[in-house]
Amino acid sequence: MSNVSLRNVRKTYPGGFEAIKGIDFEIPDGQFCVLVGPSGCGKSTLLRMVAGLETISSGEIDIGGRVVNEVEPADRDIAMVFQNYALYPHMSVYNNMAYGLRNRGMPKPEIDSRVREAAAILEITTMLERKPRQLSGGQRQRVAMGRAIVRQPKVFLFDEPLSNLDAKLRVAMRVEIRKLQRRLKTTSIYVTHDQLEAMTLADILVVMNGGEVEQIGNPLDIYRKPATTFVASFIGAPPMNLIAMRPGEIGLQFAGDSRGTTTAGILGVRPEDLSISSDAVAPGGLALDLTVEAIERVGPETFVYGSREGAQGVSATPGELPEGEVIVRIPGQTAPAVGEHIRAIAPRDKLHLFSADGRQRIDV
Repeated sequence: MSNVSLRNVRKTYPGGFEAIKGIDFEIPDGQFCVLVGPSGCGKSTLLRMVAGLETISSGEIDIGGRVVNEVEPADRDIAMVFQNYALYPHMSVYNNMAYGLRNRGMPKPEIDSRVREAAAILEITTMLERKPRQLSGGQRQRVAMGRAIVRQPKVFLFDEPLSNLDAKLRVAMRVEIRKLQRRLKTTSIYVTHDQLEAMTLADILVVMNGGEVEQIGNPLDIYRKPATTFVASFIGAPPMNLIAMRPGEIGLQFAGDSRGTTTAGILGVRPEDLSISSDAVAPGGLALDLTVEAIERVGPETFVYGSREGAQGVSATPGELPEGEVIVRIPGQTAPAVGEHIRAIAPRDKLHLFSADGRQRIDV
């Protein structure tokens, strides 16, 4: 078994800065876990703590049923793939992949077998005698992954391995990493700030913010039901539209809501759940009158950026909400003109409601 468990893990640096604030979750054997969040949220620190490259201040890290808090990195049975490849420039591809195994005293025939098997999996067999300088960025990253594969570890750790690649190659390598992990069935932890990368790779998605876990779960479940406004705005491109609702507006928007007249909140709606229409909105649905400020055509779909000059005070009609920018995602390339006045509507079952501080989802 190679499950990974983090139990109330904390990291406090000298001076009192708390980078990791008590994180608990478990990654079952063979699952692909992605840590995602903005720069400085603690995801790379957490990964390095699992690797043993950072000490933990308190809590436990368990790999395969063994607490590894005091275990040296080399003895944790993990393999790490870094952002900068970390290849030896004077060694051939073969020797880069074989180097760690030689240091462990593995017999030459087994080293050769592992290196050639990994090279075949990664389709770099013809490059084994080349030096890193003779390879493209994507090929170097394959070598770095090959060096990890030959170890046959309990856990793979990926620290933003695709961030140095161009956009097209990132997509291709993303697919290759997922295919590779499914083939090897090795428990993996992957760090990225790219939410699209996170959504497409993860079996388990961990959204981090400020050293804490904002939400953990299946990527689609998180997308459909974000737990906080941070998750709602971070996961999804374009992000969810978030509109502040003053006391009384919740009751108007969601007729019969018991929080009606005294509670403020934040209303959320995904850009793709809005449509442009002059039709009347269904009871409890959302209607926004917008002025088109900008248009982005991205092939099969178009993003319409609109602004609403909000009414003051409490709205008189359900769905009439305060001012702010709103993004509408529509299929095709036909779009209203900049400066045009439009109405964007969404049904009630596509709306999300959060507490006024954004820290709690409210079911409606």
